[in-house]
Amino acid sequence: MRNTIIILSLVSIISCKKQENKNVENLPSQDSLTTQNASGNSKTVDSIKKEYSKMSALLASKKLDSTYFNYVCEDGMGGQVVFYYQDKNLKAVKNVYSEYSHFSSVTQYFVDKENVYFIHKQDTSWNFDENAPKKADGNSETKDDITESRIYLANNKPTQCFEKKYSIRSAGNNPDPNKIEDKEIKCDTDKLMKTYQSIIKNKDKKGKINQCL
Repeated sequence: MRNTIIILSLVSIISCKKQENKNVENLPSQDSLTTQNASGNSKTVDSIKKEYSKMSALLASKKLDSTYFNYVCEDGMGGQVVFYYQDKNLKAVKNVYSEYSHFSSVTQYFVDKENVYFIHKQDTSWNFDENAPKKADGNSETKDDITESRIYLANNKPTQCFEKKYSIRSAGNNPDPNKIEDKEIKCDTDKLMKTYQSIIKNKDKKGKINQCL
C-alpha cells in the first residue's frame, strides 16, 4: 500500500505528459478570474493553467535542471525537497514529506520571477478499510484517503482555492480522480507559504539537513 501512495502522488503531479494534460483540464475553469503579478500585468486563470501545463510537461520529460536536499525532523519524520530550474531560473519546487507508511504529502510550488503563482498539494492517509470484508488470510483490506488542493496566487497571496477528496481502496471499484469535481474553499495558505519560505532559505543546501520545514 505504501507503493500505492507513492505512485498516486507521482501520477497526480509529474508521472507523464498525458496525465498532466488531464489534470490541467480538471483545473477549475474560472476564466473570468484575473490576478496581478509582480510587474502589474493581469494574469488569468487560463494563463496560469497554460503555464502549469508547460512546466508539468517539462518536469515529466526531465528537461529541467534540478537540485535537492533531504531533511529530518526531531521526531524522525522527514522528506525531500527538489528544486527545478530553467536557464538558471527557479520554476518549481517539490516537497515530499512522509510519516512512516501512514501519511504522505506532496506539495508542488510553481514559480515565476520568484513569485509562487500556483500550488498543487496532495495529502494521502493510509487506513484499514473497516467496511470491506476481510481477505482470505484474515487480514483487513486497506484504503488511501486523499485530499488534493489547487491554489491560485498573485504576489504569493492566494486569490482562489479548490479542493477535492476521494478514497482509493485495495479492493472494490475506485473513482477516477480526474472525474471528481473540485469545490471552492476558503483559502488558508499561511502554513504552506511559511514552509516555502523555509525551503527557499535552504535552497543552496546539499545532502541532508537536520531541520523540519
